[in-house]
Amino acid sequence: MKAVAARINKGLHIGSLVNVADNSGAKLVKIVAVKKAKSVKGRQISCGVADLVRVSVRKGNIELKKQTHWAVIVRQRRPYRRKTGERICFEDNAVVLLKDEKGNPKGTQIKGPIAREAAERWPFVAKIASVVV
Repeated sequence: MKAVAARINKGLHIGSLVNVADNSGAKLVKIVAVKKAKSVKGRQISCGVADLVRVSVRKGNIELKKQTHWAVIVRQRRPYRRKTGERICFEDNAVVLLKDEKGNPKGTQIKGPIAREAAERWPFVAKIASVVV
């Protein structure tokens, strides 16, 4: 995974309900785990844009429910700062479901914009994105 060129504020926690931005069949997912997350004892693990997370489908296609899937966070509501000094935030929190840990997406298109940090770290996700902000 490539390093992110921004100071990402971690705006999502384990247990957060998040929208799905692609056409894989899922509508709403719950974050179950965060890959390569570091924390201290007693502190809740959090995640932000371009992080790899494990999710379970809450609303959507019946075949996807009651299973866990890999996903990448592509939008978050909490503002974060880029190296240029600008602050970025989106209207909603959103993820894109993946087939495997390598970054191959399940869907064929992404609805709405995705963050540039997520596009740089996950090039296969950036290929199917309509808008990169």
